[in-house]
Amino acid sequence: MLATAAIVIFVAAYALIATDKIHRTKVALGGAALMLALHITDAQKAFFSEQTGIDWNVVFLLLGMMVIVSVLRQTGVFEFLAIWAAKKARGRPYRLMVMLAVITAAVSALLDNVTTVLLIAPVTFLVCERLALNVVPYLLAEVMASNIGGAATLVGDPPNIIIASRADLTFNDFLIHMAPMAVVLMVVFCLLCRWLFRRAFTYDPDRVAAVMSLEAREAITDRKMLIQALTVLGLVVAAFVLHPVLHYEPSVVALLGAGLLVVVTRVTTQQALEEVEWPTLVFFAGLFVMVGSLVEAGVIDAVSKAAAEATEGRLGLAAMVLLWGSAGLSAVIDNIPFVATMSPIVSDLADTVTGAGGDPQVLWWAMAFGADLGGNATAIGASANVVVLGIAARNGAPISFWTFTRYGLVVTVITIALVVPYLWLRYLS
Repeated sequence: MLATAAIVIFVAAYALIATDKIHRTKVALGGAALMLALHITDAQKAFFSEQTGIDWNVVFLLLGMMVIVSVLRQTGVFEFLAIWAAKKARGRPYRLMVMLAVITAAVSALLDNVTTVLLIAPVTFLVCERLALNVVPYLLAEVMASNIGGAATLVGDPPNIIIASRADLTFNDFLIHMAPMAVVLMVVFCLLCRWLFRRAFTYDPDRVAAVMSLEAREAITDRKMLIQALTVLGLVVAAFVLHPVLHYEPSVVALLGAGLLVVVTRVTTQQALEEVEWPTLVFFAGLFVMVGSLVEAGVIDAVSKAAAEATEGRLGLAAMVLLWGSAGLSAVIDNIPFVATMSPIVSDLADTVTGAGGDPQVLWWAMAFGADLGGNATAIGASANVVVLGIAARNGAPISFWTFTRYGLVVTVITIALVVPYLWLRYLS
């Protein structure tokens, strides 16, 4: 009964989010409230459980990085980067999109993809404004590139960290097994952008000429604050990369960086909090409670076990079910609790499946690719997607659920389809 109620509430909430008729934050809070009211979950599990509660690490990571971005914005550095990018691309819209997408993917491999889009999005708004371009296609390309680039390394996407811990995989393992295909997928994605967003590539010679005449350095309004902010950001990035050594959670690093930046600069508390997307943070909280309720009710576990049983002990079939199943589920629910729930099952499955000379480790890579790339399918498939939608709405360029999904589904199906031969040729043949 509880499982049925959880499914009904989640599906109804998802449908309302998809229609865009009610703000997604209201829907998420309403769905979370119903889960709590019906005792599908409780306060202890919703607010304090690491497995089924609100992921406060994500919430406070976002809060800390939003504060850092808010301080950086006041230095003029985003305007500087916008002019620099536009001049490097010589005002060519497609070339600019590829440049921004590649930068986003590369940074997402070292930072988490949410942090990356928080840093890249302000630049995108400014450069598109300068060149009179529709900003929406560029934001879509960047967030999808961040999810692809994040798949390349252990620290690029949270599901990878969970998989590495459960399967005893190292940072280098991900570089060897995930990064090569991520590079191929980025090349294909850049080519795909030419077709997907072809109507957005309008060239305005007058605008381009005006941008080419600008001096990027003149955009910097406060050099002292810029040095301070970049120093703190550099320390934050270094701490992210050195997480295996320092053992500080990314959320702690982001909050320490935000606090240090507010202390050493002359910004006021109000100025520091101006760029914080409070509705986005609350949406995440509500979404985590709803997804956690599905886990509590046994829905996620039942789906995961059904997928495992459907493989009938065959390694190749198991890998394909994991790949496509992880992509499909990650499109509609947060991939973090899904991977956390599925990991023990995959561990057991790796010990029981057989294959003609196949490597059972392929199951872990199949789940990683599916969970990471499946996040591109819908507007709520990945944390970075939700953040970008919030930023877009705040800046007067709202992106609807279906606008995102119309492009995201195409990208997800193509990228997952390309992973299939990679897994077969490298691990199953």
